Amino acid sequence: MKRADYDRYVERFNARDYDAVLAHFAEAFELVFAGYVFRTAAEVRRLYAFLHDHVHENVTVRSFVSDARMVALEADVTLTAVKDMTPEALAAQGLDRLVSLKAGMVAVIPQFIHYHLDEHGRIVRALCAVYEPPRG
Repeated sequence: MKRADYDRYVERFNARDYDAVLAHFAEAFELVFAGYVFRTAAEVRRLYAFLHDHVHENVTVRSFVSDARMVALEADVTLTAVKDMTPEALAAQGLDRLVSLKAGMVAVIPQFIHYHLDEHGRIVRALCAVYEPPRG
C-alpha cells in the first residue's frame, strides 16, 4: 500500500465514512484495538458508531512505512469528547477497558498501528497499540 492510498483511507476514517473504510478490509479480517478483537463489519460499524457518537476522532500520521504486504505507522489519534462517555455507557457496549471522557475533553493518544495486507492490498489484520501515555 502506497502512502497516497493510506492517506485516502485516513481521510475516509476521519470523515466517518464507515463503508469506505471497511472497503479497505478483506472479507475475513481482525481489528485489534485496546485489547479487543473485532472480526466483522457489523462489529466495526457498531464500535465506530458508539465512539463517534461521543467523540470526534482524528488520525494524524507522523511516520509511515509500507510494502505490498504490510503498513506500519506512528500516528496521533485525537479524541475530542462531544458528550460524556461514561464508564457505564462503555460497559454497556462491552468496552469497559476504554477510558471515559467528559464532554469538552481532548486527549491525544500516540499509537503504533501495524496492518497486514492480503495479495490485493486489503487489510486482513490491524493491530493498534498505545505506546505512550495520552496527552491532553
